[in-house]
Amino acid sequence: MTLTADQSREREQHRYNASLEFCPARQLMEAISSKWVTLVMLALEEGPQRHSELRRRIPGASQKMLTSTLRTLERDGLITREVTASVPVRTDYELTHRGQSLLPVIFRLKEWAEDNMDAVAASRQHHDRVRAGVAAGQ
Repeated sequence: MTLTADQSREREQHRYNASLEFCPARQLMEAISSKWVTLVMLALEEGPQRHSELRRRIPGASQKMLTSTLRTLERDGLITREVTASVPVRTDYELTHRGQSLLPVIFRLKEWAEDNMDAVAASRQHHDRVRAGVAAGQ
């Protein structure tokens, strides 16, 4: 079946509609929007780091979560993993060029969060008070 140019464009737009569950762009946005991904990327912005260094720099990250996040970032080509034969074996993680290209987006998100955290906290408190009042029958 031959498609017109308009039909081809429409098909491609539908294929990359981030609202669709299996859209590649949506899947990538889900992967890179994880808080752990963001925190690892920010930590690696300062240069190569070992797993243990990253765990110290990212409070609350379990070894399992950090390992899983690093594997995902490596699979997506955002970081490299370099193993050095020594006793004990040394493994360093570093941002790739692609990973570095994502940093400005993460920095803008971090800046937005810092600029808006007080207003968002106030909105949450207001919302919760109103909801509590409605639940109590006021």
